[in-house]
Amino acid sequence: MQKQPDISVSRNPPDSIKVHPAFELKRSKPIESLKIVVEEYLHRKTGALHYHLSADNTENVFLVGLRTMPQDSTGVAHILEHTALCGSKRYPVRDPFFMMIRRSLNTFMNAFTSSDWTAYPFASQNRRDFFNLLDVYLDAVFFSRLNQLDFMQEGHRLEFENPQDPDSKLVYKGVVYNEMIGSMGSPVNTLWQTLTRYLFPTTTYHYNSGGDPEHIPDLTYEQFMEFYKTHYHPSNAIFMTYGDIPVYELQERIESRALSHFDRLSEHLSVHDEKRYHAPVTVEEHYAFDDEENAENKTHIVMGWLCGQSTDLEESMKAHLLSGVLLDNSSSPLLQALETTDLGNAPSPLCGLEDSNREITFMCGIEGSKPQNAQALEDLVMGVLQRVAEQGVPQEQMESVLHQLELEQREVGGGHYPYGLQLILDGLSSAVHYGDPVAALNLDPVLNQLREDIKNPEFIKNLVKSYLIDNPHRVRLTLAPDSKLSARRQKHLAAKLAKIKAGLSVPEKRNIIDLAQKLAERQQKKDDESVLPKVGLEDIPDEMHIAEGEIRELNGYKTTNYAQGTNGLVYQQIVCGMPKLSDDLLQHLPYYTATLTELGCGGRNYVETQALAASVTGGISPFTTTRGKCDDVQAVSSYFFVSGKALARNHDRFCQLMRETLESPRFDELDRIRELIGQQRAHREQSVTGQGHTLAMIAASSGLSPAAQLKHQLSGLQGIKHIKQLDAMIEEQDNLKTLTGKFQAIHDAILAAERQYLLIGEPEHLESFMKDLSAVWAGSRPATSNAKPFSLNEISRQVKQLWIANSPINFCARAYPAVPIEHDDAAPLTVLGGFLRNGYLHTAIREKGGAYGGGASYTSDIAAFRFYSYRDPRLVDTLNDFDTSIDWLLTEKHEWRQVEEAILGVISSIDKPSSPAGEAKDAFQNALFGRTPEKRRYYRSRILKVTLDDLKRVAQTYFDPAKASTAVITNAATLEQHGDLGMDVIKL
Repeated sequence: MQKQPDISVSRNPPDSIKVHPAFELKRSKPIESLKIVVEEYLHRKTGALHYHLSADNTENVFLVGLRTMPQDSTGVAHILEHTALCGSKRYPVRDPFFMMIRRSLNTFMNAFTSSDWTAYPFASQNRRDFFNLLDVYLDAVFFSRLNQLDFMQEGHRLEFENPQDPDSKLVYKGVVYNEMIGSMGSPVNTLWQTLTRYLFPTTTYHYNSGGDPEHIPDLTYEQFMEFYKTHYHPSNAIFMTYGDIPVYELQERIESRALSHFDRLSEHLSVHDEKRYHAPVTVEEHYAFDDEENAENKTHIVMGWLCGQSTDLEESMKAHLLSGVLLDNSSSPLLQALETTDLGNAPSPLCGLEDSNREITFMCGIEGSKPQNAQALEDLVMGVLQRVAEQGVPQEQMESVLHQLELEQREVGGGHYPYGLQLILDGLSSAVHYGDPVAALNLDPVLNQLREDIKNPEFIKNLVKSYLIDNPHRVRLTLAPDSKLSARRQKHLAAKLAKIKAGLSVPEKRNIIDLAQKLAERQQKKDDESVLPKVGLEDIPDEMHIAEGEIRELNGYKTTNYAQGTNGLVYQQIVCGMPKLSDDLLQHLPYYTATLTELGCGGRNYVETQALAASVTGGISPFTTTRGKCDDVQAVSSYFFVSGKALARNHDRFCQLMRETLESPRFDELDRIRELIGQQRAHREQSVTGQGHTLAMIAASSGLSPAAQLKHQLSGLQGIKHIKQLDAMIEEQDNLKTLTGKFQAIHDAILAAERQYLLIGEPEHLESFMKDLSAVWAGSRPATSNAKPFSLNEISRQVKQLWIANSPINFCARAYPAVPIEHDDAAPLTVLGGFLRNGYLHTAIREKGGAYGGGASYTSDIAAFRFYSYRDPRLVDTLNDFDTSIDWLLTEKHEWRQVEEAILGVISSIDKPSSPAGEAKDAFQNALFGRTPEKRRYYRSRILKVTLDDLKRVAQTYFDPAKASTAVITNAATLEQHGDLGMDVIKL
């Protein structure tokens, strides 16, 4: 800890900004490229910083960040992030965070634990709702109750396997404990944590801030409370806001609800610079991989360097330039070497730059390798770096990297994270490390300087030397699979728990039973939710916003234009109606789409095409979408898209590349296709530990409709199984040629299909964009093919599948056949998902069961209602909870409030704003599949009329146990413990 520096105020506030007297304005900086004004404030009493991003946007965002720098791997910061949201001084209820999720119209609510900070963000378009959430968040962070029972629930606890039987085994439970078992079951997460442990031998990054399951039980409640006292104080806090609410109103609430109750701390938390190695370090470690038969070629080999400080914007952008030059795309020298080497199957997912810590990390490597390849990989990497240091790279390659950085800065995001939150997170890391978040948001001056710097051919050569070649703080990590590691860990844990149990006295056993009972009673307790603020149906806007397009004709093709505020970007899609494909071609469709834009086109090879794409576009990507009809999910329609974006000034060249991508891909690049399939396999295999609940739901519903079955076959568990087989098959050259023949057949069918265009840009540029599009496609005429339209065979069958994967934890799903979106019961089924999650599943699966998450939802495209759990230590009990939630609905007494909360959640999801381009794409795609604005608005109006009787009626109508389909993802040990549960066992 160090003394907090004095912070001086640079000037008086401009007359246009009304500042709360508790705050001083340090500066106000317009950033034209982002259309915001950033205001930096200092709280006089506590020294807390407040950055306000003033914008003409009704989606207001709040975040409070705290520097949290753990000195062990007990997960104290992560457990505190969870537990702080379990009740506070003004809101003494057990679960105000999840209660507020369903009592508000929020467009985002969450909490994050990073390596050295914790943040609590939310967003809302409703002012009343925004201030409701602000009150709850401020109280949760600065006046948290931190009940010991909540610590036990969210963090870790000892219980008997049968909670009331002291003769049964002792077990560890806890939400974070189980979450991190799942997280560290990912080889990539293990790779990252292991690499940082060696790159940072003395600072907080040496430890796993999320928590290592072996160390989480070491955290005591007393240590937990002490961490809260020293870290959750306004003097250690950074407030960041975005939107159109005047800053005075925000500061008045922040001051009255929180800051006025604190004095300034004389000390502050910070991370010191890492002690540098004098020579590179070489390490070999292991990760758990239970499938002994397939453990060959599963080794990860990565190299990591510590570069400069992330708070030095100039140094940070130089590092980004260097990383981009080396790794941005397949024309980049280092990525090209990693993609084409025989030492591994694919570049490591860690390849790139990590700049959110105090010091920047550069990483590169391979996966799908062998331990004995480590030195050869290092020689390969250092050879590429030496070549760049001696020969440099073409000027246009550096310009392309700066082009990408400019495009990324300009693009107005949205969707998963609100745009304002994206900007806030861009500046948060700099603020945490006492840097300048205003400069971190305003990249134009640094980009302009770099454009001058790269004119010197020695510039990039010197960067490679100083950052990498001559930098001795380097780690080479070999992470090899160990098929016995899981068993050894389980044996060690069982022995540890048996030893603890053997040492327990009778009173200590009684205390464990009593605490388990008290926690169960607390979880069942009905809190007085009226202490929490809320919004109601009366606060819901009458209208939903849907972007409006204009249909034009271009060279005989239908073109839909959307005038949107895209901040200098243009978005384009070529849309083809999918033709009828044979089953074999359909199975290979996802490999075709994933490969198409990674190949050469227009007479160029793939390296030349990748270089061109980087210089004139922000990326081009193909995909297909298949959905059931609005009134019959057994009938489907499907479209193929080539989607891209570019800066407006590059639109003509972007258009040309879009056409060449569609018309002239190089399916003769056999070695490239072989590499790409290997990369796709690696990516798909890694998806299980992070997306297991989604994969389980896809599997459970795969028998309910043609579109659902296709999704399971192409992008679900069945698809992962298929790509593993395909990857092995195309080792044979004849099989590889057969695959490219299938790609060509798919491509020919798509080229002959009906086509239309989508164009999104700022209104003043649309006519110019249309001229470019017309010129590029001159001579092209609409297809006259008599090919059959896309169709799939009808399907309706029950699924019972138990998938065995390399996962230390479970994912459970159950699905029931339902109805398409135009049916009257679609609205109550939609509301029912939130009702069951809020009222029963959250408590049963997460709080009591210890899973990281669980819930239920209705999906109209496949007419299915699905239950799920995520990173779940249980299996049979969770499946029983799915069934019990239905009994709870039908037999218990419920209040209208619960229905209203579920409706609010649905409306909040429907009305959630996206990016300008995202809104246009969403409107276009919905209309393409028959979901017109009129139908969408009518469906929304039906949601608002749902009653409790409707929910009970649809549950009785559709939840027939005899028709339930089930899929779980687990491991061999769990299969041995529970048996097959009457399901088909499938090894992934």
